[in-house]
Amino acid sequence: MIKLEKVTSPTFDENVLPVQLTDETMTARKNNLLVKMQQENYDAVAIYADLEHGGNFEYFTGFVPRFEEALLVVHQNGEAYLVLGNENLNKVPFARIEAKAVHMPHFSLPNQPMETSLSVLDILKQTRLDKAKTVGLIGWKNFTSQQEDNRTLYDLPYFLVDGLKQAAPAAIFKNATYLMIGDKGLRTTNNANEIAHYEFGAMVAGNCMLNAMDQLELGKNEMEVGAYLNDLGQTPSVVTIMATGARFEKANLYPTGKKIQLGDRISMTCGYKGGLQSRGGYAVNTKEELPEAEQDYLDRVAKPYFNAVKTWFETIAVGMNGADLYKKIEEVLPKEQYGWHLNPGHLCADEEWLASPIYPGSRETIKSGMIFQFDIIPSVPGYSGASCEGGVVIADEQLRKTIQTNYPEMWVRMQARRSYLIEEIGIALSEEVLPMCNATAYYRPFFLNKKAALTAK
Repeated sequence: MIKLEKVTSPTFDENVLPVQLTDETMTARKNNLLVKMQQENYDAVAIYADLEHGGNFEYFTGFVPRFEEALLVVHQNGEAYLVLGNENLNKVPFARIEAKAVHMPHFSLPNQPMETSLSVLDILKQTRLDKAKTVGLIGWKNFTSQQEDNRTLYDLPYFLVDGLKQAAPAAIFKNATYLMIGDKGLRTTNNANEIAHYEFGAMVAGNCMLNAMDQLELGKNEMEVGAYLNDLGQTPSVVTIMATGARFEKANLYPTGKKIQLGDRISMTCGYKGGLQSRGGYAVNTKEELPEAEQDYLDRVAKPYFNAVKTWFETIAVGMNGADLYKKIEEVLPKEQYGWHLNPGHLCADEEWLASPIYPGSRETIKSGMIFQFDIIPSVPGYSGASCEGGVVIADEQLRKTIQTNYPEMWVRMQARRSYLIEEIGIALSEEVLPMCNATAYYRPFFLNKKAALTAK
C-alpha cells in the first residue's frame, strides 16, 4: 500500500568532489575498442563529436570539442588521429588517447580563419584510411528502425561522410555506433572507477533537487527556484526545468519570472554526467488545495506511479532480460491507462540518455556495471504528471567488492542510501542495487508539504 505520510527527508550528499578517470581505465577503453573492431572486422572507425553529441568521442579522449566539431580515427593496429578545429587543436597534448593531430578548420566556428590550401579530402587523407577495407562510422545514435538498413544510416555531417568515403575509396562503410551503445556496447557497463566518476554528477543533481524542493514556495518565481537546480559550475546534461502552471507557452523551455500560485502544476528537472533528477506534482499542501477535478490525483496518478517505482527498483537484477522488466512495469502501470510510451528505464553516462535494454521484445540482459535512470513518464489527461526520476548502478558481488575496496567512502554512501530507501521509503532493494545519490526515489508530489513523501513501508 502506497501512502503519503510524514517521513524523514534524506540528507544532502556531503564532500561532493569529482573523481578523475584513471590511466588504467582509459587504456582499457581503447584496448576494448580494438578487440571489438577485430571481432567485427573493422579496419578503422571514425568517431564524430560536437558539443551535444560528444560522448563516444569523450569516452576515449577525455574531452568534448565544446563549440566545435571533431573526429577521432582509430585503426585496428592502435594508430589514432585527432581531427580538430582551430580552438581544440591545442587539446591534443592533453588528450587521454595518444593520437596524431590533424587540423581541420572546417570544424571551426563560422568565419574563423580557414587559412589552408587543403580540401576536406586532403585533410582526411592524413588519417591514412586509403587502404582500409571496412570503416565504421560512429556518431551518437544506434539506429534501430524496423524499416531500413540501419548500417547505412549515418548521423554525421554530409561533408564529412562524403570526404571519408573519398579518403577510403575501397572501403565498405557501416554505422558502427552499436560498438559503443548497442547490446554489449563498450559504454553500457562501467568499472568501479567509472562509477565513482559518474557518482559525482549524480550527487550534484540530487543535492540540487533536494535544495530546490525545499526552496519552492508560493510567490517565488521559476527563476528563483530554478537557480537552485544548477551548482558547482558544472555543465548540465539536460535543459534545466523549473516550470509552474502551464508549460511551453510560446515554445519556451526555460525558467521565467512566472510566480508559483496555489494549485499550480510543478515540473522540475536537473541533470549532470552520471545522473538526473526530475520531479512532478502540485504546489499544494493537501489534496483539498488541488483544483476540484484533480483532487483524486494521489489515487489516480501518483500512488500507482510510485508503486511502479517501487516495483522497478525491487525487480531489476543482473541477468534479467530487458523485455521481462518492461512487461513487469506494464503489469503494474498499464501503458493504455497511464499514457507512458518511452522505455521504463535507460542507461546513463556522460549523456542523460545513453541507450536502453528495456523495450518490448528485448533480448538484451541487465549487466553488472550498468548505470540506470528510472524513467517512466505517465500522462493522464486532466492531471499533472508524476515524476521521481533518479539513478542507480547495478553491481554483482565482484563489482561490489571492488567498490568497497577501492572506493570505501562511496561504498559507505551507497549503503546509507540503501538503508534509507529500505527503512524509510519501504523499497526492498536487493544487494545488487546501489543508489547513485541521496535523492533517488524520494518523492513529494505535494511540493508545499515539505514533510510528507510517498512511502510503502
